[in-house]
Amino acid sequence: MMLSDILAIALVASVCAGLMAGYPVALTLGGISLAFAALAHLAGVMDFGLIGALPQRIYGIMTNEVLLAIPLFVFMGVMLERSRIAEDLLEAMGRLFGSLTGGLGISVALVGTLLAAAKGVVGATTVTMGLITLPTMLRHGYDKRLAAGTVAATATLAQIMPPATVLVVLGDQLNNSYQSAQLAKGTFAPNSLSLGDLFAGAIIPALMLVGLYLLYLIAIAIWRPHLSPAIAPDGSARKGRALVRELSEALFAPVLLIVAVLGSILGGLATPTESAAIGAFGALLLTARKINRAGSWPILACALALVLILILRALHIEQSGRAIMGALAAVVAAGALFAADRVWRAGILTSVMTKTTQISAMIFTILIGATLFSLVFRGLGGDDLVHRGLGDLSGGPGAAILIVMVALFLLGFVMDVFEIVFVVVPIVAPVLLALPGISPVWLGIMIAINLQTSFMHPPLGPTLFYLRGVAPREISTMDIYLGIVPFVLIQLLALVLLWFVPSLATWLPSALYGH
Repeated sequence: MMLSDILAIALVASVCAGLMAGYPVALTLGGISLAFAALAHLAGVMDFGLIGALPQRIYGIMTNEVLLAIPLFVFMGVMLERSRIAEDLLEAMGRLFGSLTGGLGISVALVGTLLAAAKGVVGATTVTMGLITLPTMLRHGYDKRLAAGTVAATATLAQIMPPATVLVVLGDQLNNSYQSAQLAKGTFAPNSLSLGDLFAGAIIPALMLVGLYLLYLIAIAIWRPHLSPAIAPDGSARKGRALVRELSEALFAPVLLIVAVLGSILGGLATPTESAAIGAFGALLLTARKINRAGSWPILACALALVLILILRALHIEQSGRAIMGALAAVVAAGALFAADRVWRAGILTSVMTKTTQISAMIFTILIGATLFSLVFRGLGGDDLVHRGLGDLSGGPGAAILIVMVALFLLGFVMDVFEIVFVVVPIVAPVLLALPGISPVWLGIMIAINLQTSFMHPPLGPTLFYLRGVAPREISTMDIYLGIVPFVLIQLLALVLLWFVPSLATWLPSALYGH
């Protein structure tokens, strides 16, 4: 083994050690990479001038239109968290299913699914669900372990349910890896992996997970009904038309927002960044209307104008109807100012902007540090080392993917998902995608579900820590650990199904985009 290979391995080991020791992610990646670059230069195995490529790479990151969707999706999630829409959803769902054995658990799973799709951030979804649903489930006699497991599992769907922030960054990294793999094989007009491909590929596996969760909750309700009892009716329970109206009002706005965001991407009406802007704008309108329903006609007019703009774009008549488009845009702008003023006066907009800036800055700073790490690692020949190691396995592509999946699963215990996506995926993905018969969409969804599983796996799953921080005192850490185990097994079953039936991830992108 050459000195450059030893230094490449030592670089990875040092970064992992620094991250596990709790040092800041971005500074650990950048600092250790610079130190190894200097050491390799002194040893004569790498030219330190390679670091001169870093500014251009950072410029590419900051001007990447796809990555611009990250702060917009984060804004959407944080705004919906502050609007307290989840409480309305849970109350309406609970009244619909609560009289059934296991009904409240089913309601929690469905609400968690909607919140996961709307927020796209695991931590925010877990905290919101934990604060709202756990006390309610315990008050109605639910088993502590079942309640904790249901909340943790459904909240973690935010990692796989489009438009998840994780899928945005994973899609960008996989696209770079996919093009690198094709260039390495001599294809100088490489195909690309769009974010729409990855979103479309994630829909069926995500819904499959939700279905498996619901089947488990129904099975518990049938065979062990004392763990998830029905809610006793009270005098305030609404019936008939009143219940239908309440449920419709609670579901209509968030479902419409999710459909608008995903539909505009999958239907080709908007780029991922434009769709993220629609989501952020829609969340602003929903919050403004929830603050004060009286005098909300400018908000409703704004939402209607936005829908009409999307319809005109779908019909491809926006050029011939410029006057109409201009008038609709003016209505949207006026409604946006009205909504922003209302949310700002309520004291919500400032906190949302602050939180969005913090999360977005964290993600982009990690990405810059990971870029420096990737530059030095490749300068040391680390990518060739990984290629040789995985390419020479006797089991072929299947063995290589299995080893990588196990490694990612284990790394998920000690590394944040963004660290894995920015650090590990650029190292292994080009090698895997260069192997015959590997679909980039399928590989991306396998990685996403794998990381989702490790995110909630005891004892170090981050979701469990989030939930522990907001869970009532009567729920112990062991209750959370034992409650999540059945859902982890469901996740592993989903991975096995996806392994043997890749079309679960590839059929919808192929049907929508023909590739």
